[in-house]
Amino acid sequence: MWRLIRPDARSVWEFDEVKKIFYNYRAILKGKKLARYLIFKKIPVNIDLKNSSSENLWKIHQKIFSKIVRGNYLEEFSNKNNISDQKYSYLDLKIELLRRIMLNCHLCERNCNVNRINNEKGYCRIGKFGRVYSAHLHFGEEAPLIPSGTIFFTGCTFSCVFCQNYDISTNPQEGSLIDPKKLAAYANSLARDEKAKNINYVSPLAHTYGIVSSMKYQNVNVAQLWNSNHYCSLDTMKIISDLFDIWLPDFKYGNDDCALRLSNAKNYWKIITRNHKIIYESKGEIIIRHLVMPNHLECCTKPILEWISKNIPNVLVNIMAQYHPEHLVRRYPNKFKDINRTPTNTEVQDAKKFADELGIHWRAVS
Repeated sequence: MWRLIRPDARSVWEFDEVKKIFYNYRAILKGKKLARYLIFKKIPVNIDLKNSSSENLWKIHQKIFSKIVRGNYLEEFSNKNNISDQKYSYLDLKIELLRRIMLNCHLCERNCNVNRINNEKGYCRIGKFGRVYSAHLHFGEEAPLIPSGTIFFTGCTFSCVFCQNYDISTNPQEGSLIDPKKLAAYANSLARDEKAKNINYVSPLAHTYGIVSSMKYQNVNVAQLWNSNHYCSLDTMKIISDLFDIWLPDFKYGNDDCALRLSNAKNYWKIITRNHKIIYESKGEIIIRHLVMPNHLECCTKPILEWISKNIPNVLVNIMAQYHPEHLVRRYPNKFKDINRTPTNTEVQDAKKFADELGIHWRAVS
């Protein structure tokens, strides 16, 4: 009989793979290491950010990025007491590059090229800064993460016909309008007052500029968590892939046809596999979420698990079984017959058995 292990937050660290994959996150929890955003405030950038060319900014960013990924460059600044004496820091450089991306927005791979700094709106229908639907402690995330300080943003860069949070994702005008200082206040309060183990940005992609800008005003040593559909542009990935301490990306589809039909996402496979490899090669600590959908085991679940096992094996994978028909699937059941039911127990167990055969680490988080 198939045995499903469901650890709680007290026992999850008994799993060797969790301790190994989440080594730095655990060190932050114990106060032995600093969250990356705090270190990045200390790394000096000796250049006039406002008046330098984008080409020059990218060259400097790549130079620092390479040092961070290659070795122990972060340790050089971790033990410094004060933020950089220079006018600008590595974090400031990232914020400026994101501001320039927003001038012709290509944060995501839809590449709308609207000027969101002037509040023009593209596919996501979000201007310069978006809205927060809620900010609270969440106990429903994966075991290593709880209690998680979740900040739920409205709006989305996808249009999933089965969206489980469609009331939030399809209405970017819901919630409270935020700016970097207000967002930082939410994060500081969750970490300091409510003892969140991480700050968990849910559906963050369209809000990347505001999120990274808010780190200027955050001051608590708490891990920063990117919880996203992972449809980021290459420029966005270059900026954020060394910044976040924990990654919680979705991996929904094993082919482009399903992604286009069910989420209106073009070139999905190439983009998502590229982005997963980028964070993996940047030494990211990752839990990949895969939602098992009915009738999509062969076309989506198995190709995804195979790709993970061959390309990024040292990650945790949450094989999720909670799919149920929602949103447009409920409104148009005949149009989406293939996913107009919950997955069977056999489908879910077949997915987990296949993951075991591939040596994928799923038991500690699923």
